[in-house]
Amino acid sequence: MSGFTENALIRKLQELNPSQQSIQTLSLWLIHHRKHHAAIVKTWHKELLKAKDNKQLTFMYLANDVIQNSKKKGPEYGKEFGNVLVDALKHMAKTGINAKTKQSLHRILNIWEERAVYEPSKIQEYKVAVDPNDAEPVNAAKRKTTEPEVKEPEKKPKLEEKSKEKEKSKEKEKRERRRSESKSESQNDSVSPNTPPGDPPEPEELIKALLELESSASSDEAVRERIASLPPEVSEVQLLSKLEDKESAVSLSAIVNSAVELLAEYNLRLSEELEKRRKVAAMLRDFEQAQRELAKQAEAKLEEYNIKLQKIFEVKSEVKSHIENLPDVSRLPDVTGGLAPLPSAGDLFSV
Repeated sequence: MSGFTENALIRKLQELNPSQQSIQTLSLWLIHHRKHHAAIVKTWHKELLKAKDNKQLTFMYLANDVIQNSKKKGPEYGKEFGNVLVDALKHMAKTGINAKTKQSLHRILNIWEERAVYEPSKIQEYKVAVDPNDAEPVNAAKRKTTEPEVKEPEKKPKLEEKSKEKEKSKEKEKRERRRSESKSESQNDSVSPNTPPGDPPEPEELIKALLELESSASSDEAVRERIASLPPEVSEVQLLSKLEDKESAVSLSAIVNSAVELLAEYNLRLSEELEKRRKVAAMLRDFEQAQRELAKQAEAKLEEYNIKLQKIFEVKSEVKSHIENLPDVSRLPDVTGGLAPLPSAGDLFSV
């Protein structure tokens, strides 16, 4: 995956289009370079202010995808975008967004509210930035919430019952919210494309993880030979009948104890290796998906530039044909030597 530079980000933002593949590919690249989150969000905000009206919504789709899909990795993007979203949404509202764009923005904000991406007060602030008329329901909601407090206090048992009911209702809401999140994340949504399996590792990190597996427990021949050379009495119970005296039993007991320690330690190493191999498998899967996405993007670019190259060849052929059809100036008669000079104005009007 290519390294991060501000110029590279500006170029990618300029090439961004509303398709799911374009948004998801750039989102994956931004999440991969999340350590530059401050510079990335600053550049995103600056480019959004310069973008045309029809592309500003695509910038919001990109921000939505990055914010939601980077939550598992850390809150950096959520916090950083939260600082500029009000200004970005106000700018979009000033440029005269149409009803369809406004509906799409409200859809994004409603999804954030359902998934608790931001606090309700923040979501309301964003909605007001899109449409100041949304500020009115907040006052009405506050009045409704304050009205029950003015009522006469009821008996303590009823208050306790009400508090229990409220807790139960809150738990139900949380469960329903989790179910809705899991359902919505599994669906293919044009606003928020499918969540990528994970953050693709750097090639050096992946190579290091693969090299570490070479010295894992399963490749430790010395320990495996020690296990293979253990006497059969250690694992076969029927051979215990051949013990003749106490000394041989004590000797076998010591061998069994050492074998138990050896096998317990080796099994622990194997379980650790298994966990490492699962992590490496996940890294390979994420790396492969990232490379496939980049390959698709490269193929699209290659096709685009092949078309441009073909057009250049056509123009070149036309120019060459035009040059060949021009007359040969060297074959024209010399008209500069023997002709008389043109008459002057006085000669023309003289009587």
